[in-house]
Amino acid sequence: LKEDFEIIDKNQIPPTAELKNEEREKTEEARWSAPILSLAKKASENLALSYGNALKSASLVGFIPKAGTDSTARASARCHAMEERANLMNMMKLSIKILIQSALSLGRTLDSDFPPLQQFFVVLEHCLKHGLKVKKTFIGQNKSFFGPLELVEKLCPEASDIATSVKNLPELKTAVGRGRAWLYLALMQKKLADYLKVLLDNKHLLSEFYEPDALMMEEEGAVIVGLLVGLNVIDANLCLKGEDLDSQVGVIDFSLYLKETQDSDGKQDGGITAVLDQKHYVEELNRHLSCTVADLQNKIDCLEKTNSKLQEELAAATDRIGSLQEEQQQLKQQNELIREQSEKSVEVTKEDTKVELDTYKQSRQGLDEMYSDVWKQLKEEKKIRLELEKELELQIGMKTEMEIAMKLLEKDTHEKQDTLVALRQQLEEVKAINLQMFHKSQNAECSLQQKTEAISSFEGKTNEMMSSMKQMEERLQHAEKARQAAEERCNKMKQELAGRLDTCRQQMSQLDSKCSTLEKELKSEKEQRQTLQRELHQEKDATTLLKTELQQMEGLKKELRKLQDEKQQLEKVCEEQEQALQEMGLHLSQSKLKMEDIKEVNKALKGHTWLKDDEATHCKQCEKEFSISRRKHHCRNCGDIFCNSCSSNELALPSYPKPVRVCDTCHTLLLQRCSSNSS
Repeated sequence: LKEDFEIIDKNQIPPTAELKNEEREKTEEARWSAPILSLAKKASENLALSYGNALKSASLVGFIPKAGTDSTARASARCHAMEERANLMNMMKLSIKILIQSALSLGRTLDSDFPPLQQFFVVLEHCLKHGLKVKKTFIGQNKSFFGPLELVEKLCPEASDIATSVKNLPELKTAVGRGRAWLYLALMQKKLADYLKVLLDNKHLLSEFYEPDALMMEEEGAVIVGLLVGLNVIDANLCLKGEDLDSQVGVIDFSLYLKETQDSDGKQDGGITAVLDQKHYVEELNRHLSCTVADLQNKIDCLEKTNSKLQEELAAATDRIGSLQEEQQQLKQQNELIREQSEKSVEVTKEDTKVELDTYKQSRQGLDEMYSDVWKQLKEEKKIRLELEKELELQIGMKTEMEIAMKLLEKDTHEKQDTLVALRQQLEEVKAINLQMFHKSQNAECSLQQKTEAISSFEGKTNEMMSSMKQMEERLQHAEKARQAAEERCNKMKQELAGRLDTCRQQMSQLDSKCSTLEKELKSEKEQRQTLQRELHQEKDATTLLKTELQQMEGLKKELRKLQDEKQQLEKVCEEQEQALQEMGLHLSQSKLKMEDIKEVNKALKGHTWLKDDEATHCKQCEKEFSISRRKHHCRNCGDIFCNSCSSNELALPSYPKPVRVCDTCHTLLLQRCSSNSS
């Protein structure tokens, strides 16, 4: 515990007789057991030795500078750390013993207001803070024992509930407050010793937070963890809500440990040690009182600053409320105008859409009828065109057959011409033979006679040949006539086919013209259909715009409802404020009427001063901040200002004819006085 100490004059120390008298009076109130006294004596002796060494070293350093080596400085630092660890361990033993004995004597669950339990947490906090490393951040230096406690969640998953509940508490803003809440919850779970043992088993992780000569890094930490196992006997019920764990001052109250018991016979064992203990106790009390005074002054300065800030915020809030009310009225007017305009526009658009829908339905019916008629005509023309194409195909087939027949006839005529040429060649050969025979007949007239029979036979053959030639010529004539008739037929067929082709071409041209007209009509109908679709899209867009406008109108209606709800809430708040102001006005009028009576009563009451309303911002008993709902009330006995819950009692005072408001402390004191007077 590296702390500064104040040197007190010998004149300020009370004499030993007074101290003994005070000790005798205190022994009547409470008695301490022998082992606790021995432990207290050991702790006081160790504290006295450490404080004396610290004072000597401070005086030597301040007035007689010495040039020592590094080894001597380190040895002195180690000795100092060992003394601190021994003192803290002895204080921990004392606090745990006193806590267990007091809890067993009471035989009930301990609350957070129990003094031995509070002192136990203070001593444990000092033990955990011993040898902590200072971590530098952007904000400044940070030295908190909550860092090593956060490691328990990683090492022991059972402690995750404690960590989450501590992080979820909105009242805790500093790491010190979170560490205190963690210790409270671990004690309630009866696992404080187990969690700290897990930390001590992993000292390589603790080296990041503690110095090598810290209490948690040495054997004293294991001893303290063993002592904490005895706390599992105690049942604690600690409420974390409503307690300001961030700004609590961790001061060890040595008055709980430095009391001694003396027998009625007046034994004076260890008088010198008692005087020394009381001296050190007074020094420690003086130091702690100076610390508490400085803390209280800082708190008073902070409260004054917060009070001025709150007053400024109150004035700004009132101005803002006025501006918000004006804005609310303007928004109401604008909303009414917008609503009227939107209703009118919606009605007009509804009428226009109805008319357009009627016209569109009528035009759509006419177009559907036209489209059905045109579609029927197209189907009929397609049927006619298919029939004509079939006839054309038949005529083309007939034409191909005629051409094939003509080719066959030409082949027959060519064959017949070839046979005629062959017959003519035979005739020429026969003529040549006849000439030869004639020459032979002339040359051999002699042989003519002999061969008359042969000639006659030859003549018969020639006649036969002539008859055959005539027959062949007749056949040729018949064939030529048939060819001419076939050619005539072919010409007629060609003429007929040409006429039919002309008629078909005319019909095709007519059909093409009809198709072109129908295509034009289809194109015009498609264009009309596209225009109608465009109009439909435009109408759909208009309907979507109208729907969006309707949705906007619904949103505006919802906003109107929200604004109306806010208006109702503001009206309720205004009504409550007006009621509170009326009540405050009544109380002010009553207080003005009773000011003179109060002044006279204050003169009669033991120098008590009547606190002004401006001087008090928090309740003196529960320290809750005053507001419009939590109003100020004066105690008619002491003159201080309290809230309604802390000053709900009424008693008849000598300066007032009727029962008046009195705080809880004055109520109990007055009742005690009445009971003592009556007895």
